[in-house]
Amino acid sequence: MRRLDKGAPLRAAMKAAGLDIGRLAAKTKEVDPEGVGLSRAMVGFIVGTGRTAREECSDHAAGLVAAALGKEVDDLFEESVLTLTESTSTRRSRSGERRKPELLPERLMDQRELSKFLRKSMSWIDKQIKDAADQGSTWPGLIYVGSSRRFDPHAVLDSMRRQRAA
Repeated sequence: MRRLDKGAPLRAAMKAAGLDIGRLAAKTKEVDPEGVGLSRAMVGFIVGTGRTAREECSDHAAGLVAAALGKEVDDLFEESVLTLTESTSTRRSRSGERRKPELLPERLMDQRELSKFLRKSMSWIDKQIKDAADQGSTWPGLIYVGSSRRFDPHAVLDSMRRQRAA
């Protein structure tokens, strides 16, 4: 549910009922069939005006606030409708847009750099290295420099392309 007029009707109803945020939260507990109600923080989010105020809340929360204020839900909230600007059923070709290829550096990368470049987690790289070791081979592109790992990004990408093609 979305609050009407940035919560102005809510605050007016609270003022008319002589309730502050704490008392309204306690009142929601009284009107809740489960006896739980809403926390002071949640009520503050719903009725507030500051940067932490929320325009939307659940149907349940809206119903409890309205019942605690003795108002109809429609007097304080409206149904929130989500409208998509683009179809989600099929992908469209974006031939006019060309994605600029990222250039591979001409140097070795550490694991953090490779992780960022591949858009994979560092644990994914660790798993690939372990799986290759379990098969008795070295993960393509892995080079040990002393006790630290370095990666040849060209070899890593070539290996990934071969795996994808297979």
